[in-house]
Amino acid sequence: MILLTHNIINPDGLHDPVPFGYSHTVSIPAGAELVLVSGQYGSGADGMVTSPDFAEQVSTSFDNLEIALAAHGLDLGDVVQLRSYVMHPTFEKLGVIGQAVNGRCGDAPPTQTVIGVAGLAMPDMLFEVEATAIKA
Repeated sequence: MILLTHNIINPDGLHDPVPFGYSHTVSIPAGAELVLVSGQYGSGADGMVTSPDFAEQVSTSFDNLEIALAAHGLDLGDVVQLRSYVMHPTFEKLGVIGQAVNGRCGDAPPTQTVIGVAGLAMPDMLFEVEATAIKA
């Protein structure tokens, strides 16, 4: 059995993105199965937002992302790309996201795009994260 793994590269000539919770590039090997996870937000099992606090919503969103990945036998180490949606982004909020990703993904985070938005699906939502993962 051949284990398929992705390859993260942060090229010389670009800033070090790892402290900010992302990597610049990732390649996916041929034959890998893609698993797409829709936006996860700071909700409980009832679908309602559990806290008005941004950092708590980020933490709960990543908890929910881990639950979704586990349903496919995967974890955050299998994620190759994140897309995060942030209500009215600030440097403080970007720091919270970076800490969350680094705390869960370590020193080899996936690629990530953070998108500032004026609104999300529910009025109380402040953050949402979707993911692309690979399964060998």
